[in-house]
Amino acid sequence: MSMSLLAIVEYSGYVALYKLLMVLGLFLTWMPLVNWVYMDSQAVRTNKRVWTGTVAVTGAAALWVWLLVPVFWIGFFIYVILVGSVAMAYVLHRNAQVAEFEKVLTADHIKGLFVNPAKKLQKVSRGLSFVTANKNDVPLPEAKSPDAEGFTLVCELIDDAIWRRVSQIALIPQKDTYSVIYEIDGVSSRQNERSKEEVERLVRYVKQLADLEAEEKRKPQKGEFTVLRDKDWKKKVTWEVQTAGSTAGEQIKMFKAEEYCSRKLEDLGFNDNQFESIRSLRDIKAGLVLISGPTHSGITTTLYTLLANHDPFMNNINTLERKKSVDLANITQNEYSLSDTGTTTYARRLQSLLRRGPDIVGVSDCEDEQSAKLCCSAIKDGKIIYAVMQANSVAETVEKMLQFVRDKTLLAETLEAVINQRLARKLCYDCRQAYKPNQALFQKFNIPSDQVDMFYRPGEIEYDKHGKPIVCQKCQGTGFYGRTGLFETIRITDDLRQVIRTANTTQEIASAFRKAGMLYMQEQSIKKVTQGITSINEVIRNFSAKTG
Repeated sequence: MSMSLLAIVEYSGYVALYKLLMVLGLFLTWMPLVNWVYMDSQAVRTNKRVWTGTVAVTGAAALWVWLLVPVFWIGFFIYVILVGSVAMAYVLHRNAQVAEFEKVLTADHIKGLFVNPAKKLQKVSRGLSFVTANKNDVPLPEAKSPDAEGFTLVCELIDDAIWRRVSQIALIPQKDTYSVIYEIDGVSSRQNERSKEEVERLVRYVKQLADLEAEEKRKPQKGEFTVLRDKDWKKKVTWEVQTAGSTAGEQIKMFKAEEYCSRKLEDLGFNDNQFESIRSLRDIKAGLVLISGPTHSGITTTLYTLLANHDPFMNNINTLERKKSVDLANITQNEYSLSDTGTTTYARRLQSLLRRGPDIVGVSDCEDEQSAKLCCSAIKDGKIIYAVMQANSVAETVEKMLQFVRDKTLLAETLEAVINQRLARKLCYDCRQAYKPNQALFQKFNIPSDQVDMFYRPGEIEYDKHGKPIVCQKCQGTGFYGRTGLFETIRITDDLRQVIRTANTTQEIASAFRKAGMLYMQEQSIKKVTQGITSINEVIRNFSAKTG
């Protein structure tokens, strides 16, 4: 072969040594290119025969054309154009088939050639590290592996979710893409869609973290994993994972485990006239406290916080829950699972728990006659019971309890307090804007116009001189930061007990509560509006939403 090349070079008049070296150099470059296409086409699962043959034949033909063309540089350019074109055609084809991290000749790929792969992965981790459901630390994946792409995508998603204070992430399959929906302060926010390929790699890595079966895409699965920032356990966040199949593909939801146990009573959002009466519940010796609200209104947080209002070292505190939201320190949590439904009822599990002699019990679902009667009867044994119910007001809560218990005297003798609640977003103090409301608004909500000068609302988006939006770094441009409870509360006095015993209707009881100084939730909410804690539109949104 070498002799024939030399003969052709002599014949064509190419006698310069550097020209000969260029021919040999490009010939020796073409051979590894053919070998790479052959190996790479198998890895990316494209047609290896077609692409390897095309590159090989094109390179050989271009070389002969170069050697036969009388003018060296014309032949050189023909060779470069032909071989370069077919090589670039293959690169574009294979890049369209692979994940972002596997693409070649991109800006990131070229830049990455000069960066240590391990350091690159460390950088894209954004200081995050993972601990699996089995409490195993997760090492950095190997560079340029499928796990590396999944790791990068999960770090990007979790870092963004932490910054935006996301409590829930939903990845929902569509026809060709995945919808990404965040829940921030209880409100859904649609994000940019992601490709199915991206999400499949992300989900596969999340399943590994949550110790779920990666290949199972139809049956529902549940798990969890923990995220540490800068390997600091004080900055840990646990994410619960739920996957399920659908006709469009596998969907995944991730829920951030809330730190219920770190909440203090003063953080819940009680107004001044409510706080002291609710805090004094820690001093009662026995009694029933009803906590109510619609779904997703924060009643679990209130239950946990009120239980923590008691000294766990002086009291034996237990809960009965269908699913505990978080582990509570020094409190025994009992779960009523689906496996129990075939052998016993929720009320029987509650009865069994009460027989073990706890001092304080949190009942997360007081939604049947037997459970309600057990809660009231337990007060006779000197216990404190916090019972959670689904209801839209204090009056409705009492009415529902009376329907369960069917004994006004029993309820009157055991009831200590009733709490009903909602959750509203709090305005961001860094970017909220004051405005003067019109008089019609004062009249509509019965607000004395001489007592309120300004209302507040979310700040409008501002732009810099280049037209780029200036995002508030505290609330990430949402205008709200965190949530607060809106409460309707009543402490039961001896006079109110007598009303409950003798009242013919729930309306009579509600009127007595009103005369005793109970403010309706809408009134308590308006107080928060006038104090600049939330906005009037947020209150309207909250009470306009469907409840129950």
